[in-house]
Amino acid sequence: MNRRLTAILLTAFVIAITCSYLVFRVVGNRLGAPHRDVTRVVAAARDIKLGSVLSSGDLTTIEIAGAPPQGSLLKTSDAVGRGVISDLYSGEAILNGRLAAPGSGGGLASTIPNGMRACAVKVDDVVGVAGFVTPGTRVDVLISGNPPGTVNAEEGSQVRTLLQNIQVLSAGTDIQRDAAGKPEQVQVVNLLVTPQQAESLSLASNQTKIQLVLRNPLDTKLAETPGTGLARLYGEANVPAGAPQPVHRMRATADTAPHVYQIEVFNGSKRSEEKFAAPEEKQ
Repeated sequence: MNRRLTAILLTAFVIAITCSYLVFRVVGNRLGAPHRDVTRVVAAARDIKLGSVLSSGDLTTIEIAGAPPQGSLLKTSDAVGRGVISDLYSGEAILNGRLAAPGSGGGLASTIPNGMRACAVKVDDVVGVAGFVTPGTRVDVLISGNPPGTVNAEEGSQVRTLLQNIQVLSAGTDIQRDAAGKPEQVQVVNLLVTPQQAESLSLASNQTKIQLVLRNPLDTKLAETPGTGLARLYGEANVPAGAPQPVHRMRATADTAPHVYQIEVFNGSKRSEEKFAAPEEKQ
């Protein structure tokens, strides 16, 4: 009986020592871990759409361990009254680059980067790619018309690519992308362009017909296109744009038919006819 009690006591003693060692290691690791600084930054209290102007009710604060992201706002007063230039989501830390400059307000104007312009283009169902030109998509701008100096309007009509990979800022009065991707019937789209591109686009809107071509937003490669004219569509692929069209000679009519000699040949009871062109016609 004493041996059994001794074995039980020894086993309990070993278990107690093991548990004490494990607790000591866990507590020691936590106490020895370096202290990480915590920073409180401004965040969105709810989902906020592009173009909105922030108010105090739209904002909250969250704690971030370690160094905060570059551009983080530390005071809500730094964000109140500023326009949102990209969608914000609830609980997301608000960075200075996601907001318009102080005093610029909200709406479409606040989404235009420095040095860029928003140029309006009038569209219809065809020009606007059946309504699929929506905010955030990218398009190419094609122009068609008769270049200056062309004599024949039909022969001189040409199509050229004026601008490529242009971002659509808004469609009609909407600056938000439709999450479902449904087409929307609009009359005007605003394109994000440089001042020089805005001049070209404005002139093209008044002097030519414009067609928007939808492109994949991930495809940023600029294509080298020579343009196309009516002569190329009708098979004259080697005729350069603006060059005089080749003169096609008409076949001889009845008035200018070549002179032909007809000879009858008799071979016994068989009769046949042979026709020969005059020697001067062969030349």
